[in-house]
Amino acid sequence: MPHQPTRRTVLHSMAAGVGVIAFDPTARSWIAGSARPHPADTADTADTAGTVGNKLAGVPKLDGTLLTDPASLAADAEDFGHSVNRRPAAVLRPGSVADIVAMVRFCNTHHIQVAARGQGHGTNGQAQVADGLIIETGPLDTIGPVRALAGGTGTVTVGAGAVWSAVVRATLAHGLTPPVFTDYLELSVGGTLSVGGLGGQSHRHGAQVDNVTALQVVTGAGELVSCSPTRRSDLFRAVLAGLGQCGIIVSATLRLVTAPTSVRHFLLPYTDLATYLDDQRRLVRDRRFAYVEGSIAPDATGAFTGYVIEATAYGPPAGPEPDDTALLRGLRYDRSGAVTAETLGYFDFLNRLAPGVAALEAAGVWAWAHPWLNLLLPGDRAAALAATLLDRMAGQDTGPGGVVLLYPLSAARLHTPLLRTPDDPVPYLLAVLWTLDPADPAAVAARVAANHAMYETVRAAGGTQYPVGTIPMSAADWRSQYGRSWPEFAAAKHRYDPCALLAPGQHIFPAPTGTPA
Repeated sequence: MPHQPTRRTVLHSMAAGVGVIAFDPTARSWIAGSARPHPADTADTADTAGTVGNKLAGVPKLDGTLLTDPASLAADAEDFGHSVNRRPAAVLRPGSVADIVAMVRFCNTHHIQVAARGQGHGTNGQAQVADGLIIETGPLDTIGPVRALAGGTGTVTVGAGAVWSAVVRATLAHGLTPPVFTDYLELSVGGTLSVGGLGGQSHRHGAQVDNVTALQVVTGAGELVSCSPTRRSDLFRAVLAGLGQCGIIVSATLRLVTAPTSVRHFLLPYTDLATYLDDQRRLVRDRRFAYVEGSIAPDATGAFTGYVIEATAYGPPAGPEPDDTALLRGLRYDRSGAVTAETLGYFDFLNRLAPGVAALEAAGVWAWAHPWLNLLLPGDRAAALAATLLDRMAGQDTGPGGVVLLYPLSAARLHTPLLRTPDDPVPYLLAVLWTLDPADPAAVAARVAANHAMYETVRAAGGTQYPVGTIPMSAADWRSQYGRSWPEFAAAKHRYDPCALLAPGQHIFPAPTGTPA
């Protein structure tokens, strides 16, 4: 059964504004109105290609709303990056999954490009489409009943628009939790599953995409398909970390594990990069912590030399009572530095960024440009590559709320083909979360160019990018990124999005000749 929006989101969608009632294929424009045309003036909307007077195509009957008002278009022309602006021609706020099916079919008939948008947290126009249709997945926010299984595990099926904070609140009521989280919880399930979903638990459990047991997807051809590792497995593989190229996720069934009630959280300072990386690698190998990340801050001279490992051990019932002595044994952190060790509630730990985000929002900085850089480094070259890249950034302010993250993953836990990582057992994620004043577009443009140059350095060393940041990519770049997975990805694109209409903002596959932008 397709996951439907809640009554609250349907009512919100219905009240949002004047809707669209027809499309003019010749002028390639939408016709807005407060009510549908008289039946004599339009084709039966069950036929999504129906025309009015051989000119206007009647829009399908929808449970939600199709909008062209300036406020809706302007909002979806922006994203969290605030440096790319592509104005859509219309915005769908679906009242049902059937709305998405109907509108994707309609867009196929009339060669209208389509992009799905969750929380709009892309940083480079990835979920934008110029003169096309944006499908907002936020109304698909239902969270189904939690199903408990043997061994302290379970599953839950959720709508693509549900945010991870709501999902974990629902599952914690049953003593269960998704095993992996990105650091910011207010991202949509469909959004993070489209890119991968990496976090501090990934060295133990893989990415979020590695913990999905089934999907419901609307393909680029407008088919509603259920898929899993054993059912339509080619589509399942093409959608997870597939950047929205082959289908729009409308719901996902997530694996759950036993949740702790509290955690032991450490911040451990280091004085040199090599020791910091070696100790992180040790923590991945011996699995003593459930969560391992790390950050690097500049010193008084602007050089990035302040290394801090962030590590968290889960308490009962997910693990034993944390023992500080055992957890820290053998680690070579700077004992004269600012060591933090504290016990937190599990949700408080997962949601620890919320106060900082609220402060940035209050200061207006959340709306600044975010030309982020996200790279995956081969572990055997992580020290040299990180040193080179950090030297290039010396003296450059990452901005209010900006941070540099560097932490290890485990290739043995990463199984999703389209989440491209270096060929190394312990790759490292380097994430530079720049925050720049959008009033200085030259500085933003320079940062974007520098991001691409850093990507080229990492690619030459066998690394890849984690495609949530701001790195301009050519078709050749994408082929290199996907490597041996490219033929299967390209075949799935041709099979499931034959008109190449989905997610054009990623610039992975060119639109067919003659297709409007």
